[in-house]
Amino acid sequence: MDLGNSDPARAALARVDAPLANTVTDAHKIVIVGGFGVGKTTLVRAVSEIRPLSTEETMTDAGVGIDDTGIVRDKTTTTVAFDFGRITLDERTVLYLFGAPGQERFWFLWDRLFSGTLGAIVLVDARRVADSWYAIDRLEHHGMPFIVARNNFGEPEHTLGELRGALSLADEIPLVECDARVRASSKSVLIALVDHLYALSTAREHSS
Repeated sequence: MDLGNSDPARAALARVDAPLANTVTDAHKIVIVGGFGVGKTTLVRAVSEIRPLSTEETMTDAGVGIDDTGIVRDKTTTTVAFDFGRITLDERTVLYLFGAPGQERFWFLWDRLFSGTLGAIVLVDARRVADSWYAIDRLEHHGMPFIVARNNFGEPEHTLGELRGALSLADEIPLVECDARVRASSKSVLIALVDHLYALSTAREHSS
């Protein structure tokens, strides 16, 4: 598959839903959180090796006045439970990806999705920074390791340093950028999270 594919929906539909290998003994879970319409479903679709399970539903008039579609006017569907994808790391280990719904009325699902999670990615639309504060707050409340990824909608207007300041993000939390539509770019975000988790694990070993 072309790692530079910019049409993840088409790529996902073309994938064969390969069964889980019988050699797999270890599974790890990562959750992708963030505000409404920041690209969580797109990122899961871009990197999953199987056709992603999606709970997207068509947006209706019932969401008018509740879901802020001011910047994402072209959005016609929304996640109402979670998105699910899978990546095989080796013959024994798989990574499960869960994309959480972004609307405030579905936030009650987040705590359950966090259960058993190895780490998290906060996906940010820099045009709507405030939409990311709740995600960061909940992750910090749970003491869960996470990184922040800016999903670039066009040419960024601010530097990553300026975004870090706007989010009041601690220096030790990685902040990266990506295009969630592009598989290679989305994979780099997952790698950044894995590197962060490894660094935290190594630091704990050295301090014990």
